[in-house]
Amino acid sequence: MLTNRRDVQIQWGDCDPANIVYYPRYFAMFDDSTSALFAAAGCSKQDLVRVYGLVGIPMVDTRAKFYIPSTYGDVITIESRIEKFNRSSFEVTHRVLKGEALAIEAFEIRVLVGRDPADPDKLKSTPIPAEIVEKFMRG
Repeated sequence: MLTNRRDVQIQWGDCDPANIVYYPRYFAMFDDSTSALFAAAGCSKQDLVRVYGLVGIPMVDTRAKFYIPSTYGDVITIESRIEKFNRSSFEVTHRVLKGEALAIEAFEIRVLVGRDPADPDKLKSTPIPAEIVEKFMRG
C-alpha cells in the first residue's frame, strides 16, 4: 500500500504558550497529509471533485496517541497511508517521527461523499471507485 512521507517544520503559530504544538494543529497537519497522500497516488482532491463528482472526503472519526512533544523550529516527518478500504470509507494512519523516534500515531476514518441524487441539498456516501483503490494498492 502506498505510503507518503512529508517533512513539516513547526511554526511559531503552531505552538501554545508552553512552546509545544497545540494538539489541534496536528489534526490540520494530518488533513494536509491525507491530501498529499491522495496527490501522491495520482488522485488529488480536485480530481475527486472533477472526475468522480464527489464533494469531498470528510473525517467521521479521528484520534491520536501523543508520545513526544514538538516545539517551534522542529522538523517532523509525517508518514501517511491508507490501511483499509471499505465500501465508501477508508482508514488512514499517520505516523509522526522526530528523527527516528515515533512522536505521534494518529488515525482517521474518512468517507467519500457526493450529492444525494434524491435531494441535491444533502450529502450521501459514495462507493469508492475501484480505480482509486488500485492507485493506492500499486504503492
